[in-house]
Amino acid sequence: MTSPAEQSAVHDEQARGPAAGRRAFGRPDENEVTVRYGELKRALTGLRDQLESFEFVLEVPGVEEAREARLEIKNQLEDYVLPRIAAAGKPMLVVLGGSTGAGKSTLVNTLVGARVSATGVLRPTTSSPILVCHPDHTDWFLQGPMLPGMGRVRGPAPDAIAGDQLVIIASDVIPPGLALLDSPDFDSVFEDHYEFATKLMAAADLWLCVTTAARYADAQVWQMLKRAKENGATIGVVLSRVPQGAGSEVVDHFAGMLDDNGVGDARRFTVPETRIEDSRLPEEAVDGIRAWLVDIAESAHDREVVIGDTLIGVLNSFRTRVPQLAKQVEIQVQKRAELQHEIEGAYGTALAELDEATRNGSLLRGEVLARWQDFAGTGDLQRALHVQRGRPGRRSSRRRRSPARVRSLKAALRGGLESLILASAEHAAEDVIARWRAHPSGDRVLDGPAAQLNGVSPELSRRVTRAVSSWQDHVQELIATEGVTKRSVAKLVSFDSEALSLVLMIGLLGYGTSDVAVEGGTSAVPQRLLKALFGAESLRGMGAKARADLRSRIGMLFDEEAIRFGQALDAAAIPDETVPVQLYQATYNLEVAR
Repeated sequence: MTSPAEQSAVHDEQARGPAAGRRAFGRPDENEVTVRYGELKRALTGLRDQLESFEFVLEVPGVEEAREARLEIKNQLEDYVLPRIAAAGKPMLVVLGGSTGAGKSTLVNTLVGARVSATGVLRPTTSSPILVCHPDHTDWFLQGPMLPGMGRVRGPAPDAIAGDQLVIIASDVIPPGLALLDSPDFDSVFEDHYEFATKLMAAADLWLCVTTAARYADAQVWQMLKRAKENGATIGVVLSRVPQGAGSEVVDHFAGMLDDNGVGDARRFTVPETRIEDSRLPEEAVDGIRAWLVDIAESAHDREVVIGDTLIGVLNSFRTRVPQLAKQVEIQVQKRAELQHEIEGAYGTALAELDEATRNGSLLRGEVLARWQDFAGTGDLQRALHVQRGRPGRRSSRRRRSPARVRSLKAALRGGLESLILASAEHAAEDVIARWRAHPSGDRVLDGPAAQLNGVSPELSRRVTRAVSSWQDHVQELIATEGVTKRSVAKLVSFDSEALSLVLMIGLLGYGTSDVAVEGGTSAVPQRLLKALFGAESLRGMGAKARADLRSRIGMLFDEEAIRFGQALDAAAIPDETVPVQLYQATYNLEVAR
């Protein structure tokens, strides 16, 4: 049976490095590089801006995963992709990630040859990420563009707890082309440690996953490996604390799991169970890992290949990750459209019911009916028609002011119609709120921007009064301009346009079509009188125009009321239909720029 050290040697001889047999970037001329860089930067910046332009507001299935994916892509653009394409020739960043107690910090200390990262029995030991680089690059990592959201502090500070600060330590042992970053445990009991671990993994040129022979089968290890693979990372794995005797079986099983989980091409190393002195392993235990990293770091070509492959992998991952994100946005858009449809449905229903109420005579009750009967039964209706005994021009000089009953009927009609419209608008607003309350996503709007939307808007009453008065004036204008009397009576009868406009309104509002008892048998008076004066065809034309004008005015009032609810949707910041389209376009622009 081979020992773990022999197994390590076998695995270490698998390849000279991750660059073996893999494609490096070509070397176009300098002008072409500048143009391509500018186009790529614009495309990547555009994608980042689109990701910043919206939020996943509504709680729908899969929204937590979508929020995490959006933040991860955005962070990867800001922390890695944009800084990396602007930092050609800078050191390759190797991030060590792993579960609690896997030995990441011990491995870093051993590779550096000094205790730079805290180790111990207390878990987790790595509270702040520790970055070790050659002294020539310390200032770049302290002030450079990588990981712009994290603070920086100059080391050594192995035992310091610096929160979200990145501790930068210089070491002559690290070659100029390499930087090692010891990240917090991804299975830490502290949630922010997991966030740091995933953030740093996404910013790595090479992610070195460290796990142990006792815990390599843990689900979170494979979740992180799969995530790194999907996000385009170049991956290496270290299986540490491999026991003597049973090591071959463990290593073979681990290799099989790597293949089964789609990361079989990752470079693999094993570290045997051995003594640890001064937070470091014996040098021979990490010879293979050290040689691999140093070989890459000291070869500009191999370093370029690793960085280029990771960048290409990340950009390739955007081909699927961004469209998948856009599909989640489309779910939000659909929910917003459903909430918008409820607004339109509520006000559309109210408008249809109001249209029916202005046809079926239900408005002609109480005060309106009393004023109509007063007008029609006391002779004012007859006096509105004048028998021409002399020159027709004399009529206008004798009538300077409308009779009191005409004014009263007009006011009663206006008041009744205003009350009907206001009640209908009130019901529509209540209906929208009820529909939203019944919708799975409605509470998000009702408990936020729409919390103050109770009833109709304060200015609606004034707008309704103005609209109804304008409609009455419009009907009177129709009578005056289009109400040409029939030739058979035109020579004998002239008429008062205001009084007859009220007769037309009474007819339009359904007088005689309801079960209202009308005194004196006058239920058919409006239609009979108007037909006799204007003829059926002219009356139909005027009636259609008057009704269409009333419906249009009410529709505009309702549209203005519905805008309040649309503004509440806007204020809730639910993505609209332009957002997924822009994400798809940003993905296309990136492909063109590549």
